[in-house]
Amino acid sequence: MGLSDAAGHDVRILSEDGHLVVAVKPAGLPTANAPRGTESLFTILKRRLGPGAFLGVVSRLDAPVSGVVVLAKTPRAAASLAAAFRERTVEKFYAAIVTGRFPAALGEWVDWHDAISRPREDVRSHLRPAHADPGPADESDDDADARAQPAHTRCRVIRRAGEVSLVELEPSTGRRHQLRAQLAARGCPIVGDRRYGSRLPCRSGGIALHAERLAFAHPVTGATVEFTAPCRDRWAGVFPSLFPAANPSK
Repeated sequence: MGLSDAAGHDVRILSEDGHLVVAVKPAGLPTANAPRGTESLFTILKRRLGPGAFLGVVSRLDAPVSGVVVLAKTPRAAASLAAAFRERTVEKFYAAIVTGRFPAALGEWVDWHDAISRPREDVRSHLRPAHADPGPADESDDDADARAQPAHTRCRVIRRAGEVSLVELEPSTGRRHQLRAQLAARGCPIVGDRRYGSRLPCRSGGIALHAERLAFAHPVTGATVEFTAPCRDRWAGVFPSLFPAANPSK
């Protein structure tokens, strides 16, 4: 099922029941909290559900990032899903196309253990040594990311083609701009991510970071559910050398 807004953003619904809705957010559309008069995934889905319907945002993707997002349709589901993200029981899988030389051999999994912070009013997140002192707590600061927080990602490069590489990432934490900052700090910024040093534009829109899969326990039934939106659906036509199976000439 597909939805769209006046700006031409197409939102695909992967699954929906009485407790949650899982959608594929397009690049360029905020998840929520967009400026007044501007659409977001939240406003599009809220309008579809109708006046008075509950819709809880339990996780977010940056506006230029595409991929799978889950939202809750009841307070009970929202509390359960929020706890699952907080307790790191949600499995998250991302794909990214990066420039530069990925710091590991092809197919070799590596673990990045960092600390990440985002000072107030800064547009970028910053890495610190993994055991850095987070600094004093500031009770007046509503942005928890202002203090250094642990950031862990498991990743590997699965294909290289010229100046770009296709990378698979499995973060266990969900810090603000975590994957963008971790990749850029290692000399391989995401294609299109000028904020973190990329000089190569992403011709498919946004930046070349895509939330490909989410797996978690259903907030009511407890059964493990998994939702997938393959990255090749977005990128195969733009980066055919990274997706040879999708290129008839290969």
